[in-house]
Amino acid sequence: MNFDLFAIKVIRTLPIRNKTRVNYLSNYKCHIKPFLGRKELEHVRRSDIQELIIGLPPQTSALTLAVIKTIFREAIDRELIDYSPATRVKGPARIIKAKKFLTWEQLSTENFGKYDTQIKFLALHGLRWGEAMVLTPEDFHDGRVFITKSIHGATKSQSSIRSVPHVSEFKKLPETPKALRRVLAPYGVHIHSLRHTYAYLLKSQNVHVTTAQRLLGHSDPRVTLNVYTQVLDNEIEDVGDLLRKLV
Repeated sequence: MNFDLFAIKVIRTLPIRNKTRVNYLSNYKCHIKPFLGRKELEHVRRSDIQELIIGLPPQTSALTLAVIKTIFREAIDRELIDYSPATRVKGPARIIKAKKFLTWEQLSTENFGKYDTQIKFLALHGLRWGEAMVLTPEDFHDGRVFITKSIHGATKSQSSIRSVPHVSEFKKLPETPKALRRVLAPYGVHIHSLRHTYAYLLKSQNVHVTTAQRLLGHSDPRVTLNVYTQVLDNEIEDVGDLLRKLV
């Protein structure tokens, strides 16, 4: 069977979110189709895949390989092939950059102008933009904010359905994220950085990582740990002060 015809069919019918599907299709058309599109499924070799991902940026390479593995997994499930040539292909190590976020000092002292309330709400509750956009008065009760949906309909995952303590005023967000992006740009952060701010505030208050995972709606605790393991410069200085007292 032609690889291109099968791949497009698979990606369009996978049980994934629309945003993920768009990313898969874009990656396929840009990076996979030019190399493998004309081949037959059973004629693709591991060396073809390895050659394809060599030279791609680490993050792009990882996504490209994930899409290819998904396509061949579906081909095996449909009994079109017996073995996936992508099974033992390894992409380059992904580079995990330090996540930028606002500190508590910035959050408590800065005034973000017209959208001050919205920015501080996101930072103090850890909601994704799409989750905050669809909040209604019915989602606020018993001292909590209940997150059960997103702008895409369903939440990102089952674990994203959660409730968090309600600690600051909520105001309706602007129709598009552009306005908040402009306000946050001078601080070197973006809207999703406010979730990292929330995670770091939880860490600073000694909230256990498994509790933080639940509050953030992460399905994988490693995502939470990526923020929890970050260290700010002042923390290093604090450790130095503690150790000097012991000497």
